[in-house]
Amino acid sequence: MTPIVIIPARLAASRLPGKPLADIAGVPMIVRVLRQAEKARVGDVAVAAGDVEIVGAVAAAGGRAVLTDPHLPSGSDRVLAALAELDPDGRCDVVVNLQGDMPFVDAAAITACLGVLAAEPDCDIATAIASEASPADRADPAVVKAVVSLPPGDPRGRCLYFTRSELYGDGPVWKHVGIYAYRRPALERFCLAPPSPLEQREKLEQLRALELGLSIWAAVVDETPISVDTPGDLEAARAFARTYSP
Repeated sequence: MTPIVIIPARLAASRLPGKPLADIAGVPMIVRVLRQAEKARVGDVAVAAGDVEIVGAVAAAGGRAVLTDPHLPSGSDRVLAALAELDPDGRCDVVVNLQGDMPFVDAAAITACLGVLAAEPDCDIATAIASEASPADRADPAVVKAVVSLPPGDPRGRCLYFTRSELYGDGPVWKHVGIYAYRRPALERFCLAPPSPLEQREKLEQLRALELGLSIWAAVVDETPISVDTPGDLEAARAFARTYSP
């Protein structure tokens, strides 16, 4: 496999405008994500930016960014648009879409997703899951749950569904971690398709992939990384940064 990691980012986030450039202990958040991706050492890393300010921040940190149409409907579309410029000859056969709001994501989560693609030839998209942090996660619609065919002790399994709803019955609850490693044809097929009914109902774009018949597998990772979506999340990330030792 020849992977490339692309991080989509735009300033017009509804709950925290400007968040890619939010300062976390002296470093813009998007640069922190870029640095974590580089630690994985799996291939080229770039930012798919919806705004020139993001391109400038990444360039100032010595990274690479591609300016994409700010009106693209999703991060996945932004990744595909950047890919066309970064790799027009199709050298990269795997594309990692790494969310730009996880400033402390473990590089091992990226390599775990790529390991799934290497081990499972029928897998079109690999992602990551982690155990619930508390019982409150089960009823929280902000926590996306992955329904996975996963025998006890197995480090990876096939995803059957994703939901914001509380799951019935006893058993582990797996939180979805926002990393996607696509085989390149799967990314292209996904982006060409319109939003699906289940995607629109749950507000989860990965359901479009399942409705298209694409196979998603998940790797179990140790923990859910901090995700910054609100001002409160940002303050939590800043507090964590004061103790974080990369």
